[in-house]
Amino acid sequence: LVTIALILANVIVYLVAGAATAGDGGVVPSDPSVGAAFGSLFLHDGLLHLLGNVLFLWLFGPSVEDAMGRVRYVLFYVVGGLVAVGAQIALDPDSTVPLIGASGAISAVMGAYLRLYPWGKILTVVFLLFFFTIIEIPAVFVLVAWIVLQVALGIGGVGGSDVAYGAHVGGFVFGVAVAGFVATRVKTRDGLLRRGTAALS
Repeated sequence: LVTIALILANVIVYLVAGAATAGDGGVVPSDPSVGAAFGSLFLHDGLLHLLGNVLFLWLFGPSVEDAMGRVRYVLFYVVGGLVAVGAQIALDPDSTVPLIGASGAISAVMGAYLRLYPWGKILTVVFLLFFFTIIEIPAVFVLVAWIVLQVALGIGGVGGSDVAYGAHVGGFVFGVAVAGFVATRVKTRDGLLRRGTAALS
């Protein structure tokens, strides 16, 4: 229920605030505040930005929510998002470009999933020229590859100031580090695999 509520909150804020003015509510690294940082977690600058974030939240959030319980999960999500924002600010404290988006908080959820369910299977669409197939890949491979890519892109400066790779990495590290202390109802391997953990395309 919390994951669905968070998705709806992001969608509703996007529909109400719109993409054009989203940056006005973001947190500016050179002049940050907790209120702006919290609000920035629900702002997106375009439909693809929004859909990409809520897709990953929908894929990994339910299992993490089940493991933590609703109250702990929502607190984890918010704190993870704030830590992610703080990580990006620490890397570029003089920036005047507003930070927006739920990706830092969702990165924390992804890190938590890796910590709690590294053996979970993720249905992945693999394209081979004009053909494609769907295979199951252990979460540890998918998520480790994802975070390595974020670090590499951040170091390489790919995307310029438009992508807050520091927030992605900061949120992910927070999730891996904290999830084991917060989660009290982690499913067994067999139980999680029967449920069908996630599908990623």
